[in-house]
Amino acid sequence: MLAQAQEAAVADPAPPAGFGHVPVLPEECLKALDVRPSGRYADLTLGGGGHSRLILDRLGPEGRLLALDVDPEALEWARGWGGGDPRLVLRRASFAGLRAILDEEGLLPLDGMLADLGTSSRQTLSPERGFSFSADGPLDMRLDPAGPVTAADLVNGLPEKELADLVYRLSGERASRKLARAIALRRASRPFRTTLELADLARSVVRPPSKGKRIHPATRLFLALRAAVNREQEALEALLGQARGCLRPGGRLCVVSFHSLEDRLVKELFRPGPQGSPRLWSPLWKKPLVPGPEERLANPRSRSARLRAAERTGWEPGGPQ
Repeated sequence: MLAQAQEAAVADPAPPAGFGHVPVLPEECLKALDVRPSGRYADLTLGGGGHSRLILDRLGPEGRLLALDVDPEALEWARGWGGGDPRLVLRRASFAGLRAILDEEGLLPLDGMLADLGTSSRQTLSPERGFSFSADGPLDMRLDPAGPVTAADLVNGLPEKELADLVYRLSGERASRKLARAIALRRASRPFRTTLELADLARSVVRPPSKGKRIHPATRLFLALRAAVNREQEALEALLGQARGCLRPGGRLCVVSFHSLEDRLVKELFRPGPQGSPRLWSPLWKKPLVPGPEERLANPRSRSARLRAAERTGWEPGGPQ
């Protein structure tokens, strides 16, 4: 699943028209959010605005939508299609700080929130952003162009063992130690500067995939570096830790993930506690929803998407059970 997500993201030669991003599982997300015309909602990963526009279409004049993104390009695009819509609140921020943002905007509590994790197609297909291993560009990988750390900083600066541990922890790459060793040997004489330099090294180290699988040898390495550069796991953990306090009783949290580490964190949040303990979340389905054949055909990048959603229960710590 890790490999499918990244491979699908770089397989197309050019993005579609407009911002270049197609929302994943759009109808399923809307059904999970159960949008009410006067409700308050948050799109925590604005991107091309596909999900946001669908939510706005269902909001009445008193409804509100907070849309977050750390990428200024996504916000600039939204200011164009948003047309000054008073129902839309745009913020350049990470969803890791959601509770504070909601406090500032006076939007507590929410009726629902949606996080579509990972990169947008526009980011992946723009070589200058450094996410793709099929087009040469700077070894960057920052979702926020103003972020303090690039992929080149990690590849060229982390001690070999720390680099190996990072790659394995964030991607499950079994060849992480071989990759780290090869990277350390090469960077001793010539630092890595571009995506293709690193992709070519991965191709020389990682065993080719089994027959029939379209997995580039650099897939998991790039995935791990992107996650580390953008502190994606930490941000998701922070969001999940505060999500309940951001929703009204009956409000819904919806998360679209693209690899097993993210999905596992969401699944664990929604899991019931020990027998006899209060139930904090009520999942909408026992298993995550996945794209159907038609969506996978029309949007190959959706192939590894998984949607989990749950409703916040009315139980409060210290309150009546």
